[in-house]
Amino acid sequence: MVQVTIADRSQRVRSRLAATAKADALLVSDITNIRWLTGFTGSNAWVVLYPDGLTLITDGRYGQQAAQQMAAAGVEGEVLVGATSPLVVDHIAQCCDQFARVAFEATHVTYAQHAQYVQAIKSELVPATGIVEAERRVKDAREIEMMAQACRIADQALAEVAPTLADGLTEAQVRNHLETRMRELGAIGPSYETIVATGPINAALPHHRPTSTLIESGHTVIIDVGALVDGYHSDMTRTFFIGEPTALQRELYDVVLAAQRAGVAAVAAGISTKELDGVCRRIIEEAGYGEWFTHGTGHGVGLLIHEDPFINRAGDTILQVGDVVTVEPGVYHEGFGGIRIEDLVVVTSDGCRVLTASPKDSSCLPSPPTI
Repeated sequence: MVQVTIADRSQRVRSRLAATAKADALLVSDITNIRWLTGFTGSNAWVVLYPDGLTLITDGRYGQQAAQQMAAAGVEGEVLVGATSPLVVDHIAQCCDQFARVAFEATHVTYAQHAQYVQAIKSELVPATGIVEAERRVKDAREIEMMAQACRIADQALAEVAPTLADGLTEAQVRNHLETRMRELGAIGPSYETIVATGPINAALPHHRPTSTLIESGHTVIIDVGALVDGYHSDMTRTFFIGEPTALQRELYDVVLAAQRAGVAAVAAGISTKELDGVCRRIIEEAGYGEWFTHGTGHGVGLLIHEDPFINRAGDTILQVGDVVTVEPGVYHEGFGGIRIEDLVVVTSDGCRVLTASPKDSSCLPSPPTI
């Protein structure tokens, strides 16, 4: 992967803006897009991207921070501070009014905000979608290394905590141990609230939130865990059985594992997200459990835990080198529980590179696992 500086990103967006929106400037309001463009990590800002520069507008809390972070990132641009919301809007209008046509991020602007912009800005406002996000999809070498480090942290935390699953802990206690350990290992925190779902009811819910439910013998336990490093996320799921697995548990684990491995093997530049979803889904359907696979096969990961491209039955996005995506088929049924296996992979010129390393073969089924 090529090392691209934050300062290089603005020109990539300008080129896409000119080709797709036919506008002279872009008003960026999504805070994640602003972080990617400028290095600014505050919670409130707008960026007006010009043909030859940019201006970041924020409130009084963040003026100095914005200037420092942009300078550290090598991004040249002006920072304007508005002490009140009307003054912020005035700054945005002054920046935009230099241009005849200004594109705005239609996906990230509310009806009320749009009305405010129309009243304040004299330029023609042109709705645009996905301009910055399309460039964010392709991760550079530093972004991939941040996610790889996040994966290593989550792998290590799971290796230490998984052997305790049979020790009479609750879902919430396991979550707490994992999240504490990830912070101790260098993460800012978890990528999301860690999922620990146990037993025939909770493990049947793909995004169950941990509770005081005890992890008991005979349970399937789904652990979905990721770490956050310098704003970048990791994402991984492993499933464990407490005690000797039943014949059905082992059968379904083998089916999901086969589907997941086939999906990882199929990841390559040029495959569509629909095709990739079908690789995993067909194996589960042919085993007779298609109705138990209730979600898509995966999604992109980066500064957001869920971002483009989304891998599902309806998707027609083509994977490209630099995409970082999950492959996470699963089966769920109340009365049985659930099984999900997930890796985070980088699309490369010759397939993919798997970033998550926790065991997922039969040796990791009984608890405590062999890690």
